[in-house]
Amino acid sequence: MDLLNAFLLGAVQGVTEFLPISSSGHLVLGEAFLGLDVANLKSFDVVVHMASLLAIVVYFWKDVLGLINAFLGLFIGSRKNEYTSLVWFIIIGTIPAVIVGFTLEDYIDSAFRNVAAVGMFMMLIGVLFLLGEMVNKRVSKSKLNHKNTFIIGLAQACALIPGISRSGSTIVAGLFQGVDRSAAARFSFLLGIPAILGAGLLTGIKVFQSGVLDVPFASLMTGFLASFVFGLVSIWGLMKFLKKHTLVVFAVYLIGIGIAITLLG
Repeated sequence: MDLLNAFLLGAVQGVTEFLPISSSGHLVLGEAFLGLDVANLKSFDVVVHMASLLAIVVYFWKDVLGLINAFLGLFIGSRKNEYTSLVWFIIIGTIPAVIVGFTLEDYIDSAFRNVAAVGMFMMLIGVLFLLGEMVNKRVSKSKLNHKNTFIIGLAQACALIPGISRSGSTIVAGLFQGVDRSAAARFSFLLGIPAILGAGLLTGIKVFQSGVLDVPFASLMTGFLASFVFGLVSIWGLMKFLKKHTLVVFAVYLIGIGIAITLLG
C-alpha cells in the first residue's frame, strides 16, 4: 500500500466512521475501486480504527473523563451523578455487539463483505432513516433508559454487517424510541468507544500472533493521521448538523448509492 492509498483509505475511514453512511461499506467500495484487498490489511485496519477512537476521545474529552470517574466510582462507592447512569447505559448497549462479534463475526464477514450486499444494506438503512424521522415526530419524547439503550445496542450489533452504519443505526434506533436526535448522536459516539476499542484490540492480537506487519510504517502513520483529522472534523460537523437538520440527506445518499451499486454491479 502506497502513501496515497493509505491517505485515501484513512480519510474514508475517518469520515464514514462517524457520518451515518457506513465505514465498512465504503471501505469495501474503496477496496474494489483501488484494487486493494482491505480484508488482508489487518494492521492498517487496527491503526485507522484507533485513530477514529482517538477522535472521539478528543472531541468528547469532558464526557470521557466523567465516564472514567463514574466507572471508578462504581468500585469505590463515590456519589452517583449523571455519568453513573451513562456508564450503565453504555455497558448495557455494548453487550449485544460483544455477543454477536464473538459468535458471528467470521460468518458475517464471509457472507456480506461484497459490493452487492453493501448496496442492499445501504438502501435498507436509508429507508430506515426516513421511517425513523417520521416516527420520531409522532412518538412521545424519551430520555435514555435501560430499555432503549439495549435496543440501541442491538442496532450497533447489526452494524457489524458491511453497509450498515454504526452511528446511523444507533442514532435511528434512538429516534424510533423518541430520543432527541442530538442526544442519540452523543450516545452513539460514546457507545462506540468500547466497540471500536474492542474490535481494534481483537484485530491487533491477531496481527501480533501472525507476526506479519502487512503495511509499511509510513503508510500506517499516513492512514492514522488522515483517519484522525477527518474523523474529528466529521464528528464536529455531524453534531452541529443534527442540531438543526434531520437524517434525510443521508437517507437520500444511501438510497442513491445503493441503487447505483445494484445497477452497476
